[in-house]
Amino acid sequence: MDAPKLKELVLQALEHERGGVSVYETAVRCAVTDELKEEWKKYLKQTRRHVTILEDLCKSLRIDRTEKSVGAGIVAGLGRALVSAMQAALAAGDPQAAELVACECVVLAETKDHLDWELLSACGKAGKGAEARALTAAAEEVEEQEDEHLYHSRGWCRELWRQSLGLKAVLPPPEEKKHVTTAIGAARAEQAAHPK
Repeated sequence: MDAPKLKELVLQALEHERGGVSVYETAVRCAVTDELKEEWKKYLKQTRRHVTILEDLCKSLRIDRTEKSVGAGIVAGLGRALVSAMQAALAAGDPQAAELVACECVVLAETKDHLDWELLSACGKAGKGAEARALTAAAEEVEEQEDEHLYHSRGWCRELWRQSLGLKAVLPPPEEKKHVTTAIGAARAEQAAHPK
């Protein structure tokens, strides 16, 4: 495994989770659907924990958690852009539209997050010794939560868009009702709700 690239992945993941806290704080302010607001509050709490897990992982891997790589700086800028987009939507005065913007921003953030944790898990499986154990332990604590964050948020986004378009919508989304945590499960839930 390429040690500098692993360090870069860890630093980007940490920066992304830090930005994720701001994304969820803003998304909660945008939410008008009570169930969605509660879901995002739960994800905010989990995301704060993910920051701590990654800071601990940095310590285990002897990575300076305050180091700002170029990639981590770019990730931070993307997080600020998502927050800025939600703030602009809130300022426009249409609560339902702001909620949709927040859904899209959360899905974008969770897509990167999900990838980061998949890669950290893969590094743990490929590695050896204490480094591999630290990576595996961190990923095992977080990965299922990240699956839920991505697939449930994507379902909320789709169903709220369908509702806004006047199409049949299932709220809360089927991913939520079925507690989906896999891509296959998400596809099946969507297909069951909206057969083609």
